[in-house]
Amino acid sequence: MTSNTLQGRISQHQYLRDLRNKLLRMHSCLLDTERIIYEQEHGRVSNGELLHLVLEHEQFAWLHRISQLVVKIDEILSADEPVSHEDAQNLIANARTLIAPSELGNAFARKYYAALQREPDVVLAHAQLSELLAASK
Repeated sequence: MTSNTLQGRISQHQYLRDLRNKLLRMHSCLLDTERIIYEQEHGRVSNGELLHLVLEHEQFAWLHRISQLVVKIDEILSADEPVSHEDAQNLIANARTLIAPSELGNAFARKYYAALQREPDVVLAHAQLSELLAASK
């Protein structure tokens, strides 16, 4: 993905928007699975309670890494200056690293792996995100 031309910068900007949207979709799927697990143990929660849990409860803390990456993308896309090729490549690399499931990896990778094993929507979102990331190589 080159960003030397105006068309290249436009394509890069669109790609990062697509990446952001696919990360948000993944976050939503993962949040739904965590909510189900939480509610099975603690009973039904309202949307307001869920928001509090997402912000404060350790069961949902692993999802913050996706949120943080989305925020970084938003900040770069809304900046006054054009997105640098280096910044775009760093965000893409961060996304690739983040969505690498592993039974033996860090806490995020293990929880992500487990979600992929139990939830078809997570598998679909992962496939779409992986396809987008593969297109940037």
